[in-house]
Amino acid sequence: MVENGEIMGKVIALVNQKGGVGKTTSSINLAASLGVLKRKALLVDLDPQGNCTTGLGIAKGEYKNSIYEMMLDKATLEETVIKTKFKNLSILPATINLAGIEIELVEMSRNIPGFNMGGQLKKYLDIAKEEYDYIIIDCPPSLGILTTNALTAADSVLIPVQCEFFALEGIAQLINTILLAQKNLNPNLDIEGVLLTMLDSRTCLGLEVVEDIRSYFKEKVYDTIIPRLVKISEAPSHGKPIIYYASDHKGSEAYLSLAKEVIVRNGQ
Repeated sequence: MVENGEIMGKVIALVNQKGGVGKTTSSINLAASLGVLKRKALLVDLDPQGNCTTGLGIAKGEYKNSIYEMMLDKATLEETVIKTKFKNLSILPATINLAGIEIELVEMSRNIPGFNMGGQLKKYLDIAKEEYDYIIIDCPPSLGILTTNALTAADSVLIPVQCEFFALEGIAQLINTILLAQKNLNPNLDIEGVLLTMLDSRTCLGLEVVEDIRSYFKEKVYDTIIPRLVKISEAPSHGKPIIYYASDHKGSEAYLSLAKEVIVRNGQ
């Protein structure tokens, strides 16, 4: 992105209020694949479960500050970012403390004149955009204050959609939320793309869902489809993105292909 004549990083939020659609897995593997492709990537773990953090092999006791402290202005961006052992990949880690941040932010809004509790993440990611090519936000499976912060901070939204029955359920609500965010919080917010995940190509249903999603979202749907594979599910338990866990696997190829599409769509 170019802002005021300077090339800035792109902030992409992976959002879907439905759980189990491959959002966290895709956040980890997209960020790692961008790193492999020589783009400097920052993964933002905005889910209180902290699965992005543990999925990169980072234990909860290995760091002092998390995104919780940062968003409450108790730690700086520099004090919170962790450089991982993976190429060009850093992370803003999360802990279960994040689940209670809404109460803290409401309290701050009462005590600090002009405090914008929906803009706390943006304040820090605007700084991060000067250093990173891509900032990938893994949002929680809800549309609360954390997701509001993500939509305010993001340049665009990537929507993972599972290739199963009820895939389109809730999509209308999600699109409405994005439109409301555009209107009230972030007029520049765009839909980056729609990612089809967990495709079992042996079933007719999976292929039918692919057609339904493509007819609904048109050119916004990525050509890359993430297959349902055991290795992809195994990788986080070993603290590694799939490209480092099984580099020659179909899952690695799929996420590398997705990263290339993201880069091309952003004119690089």
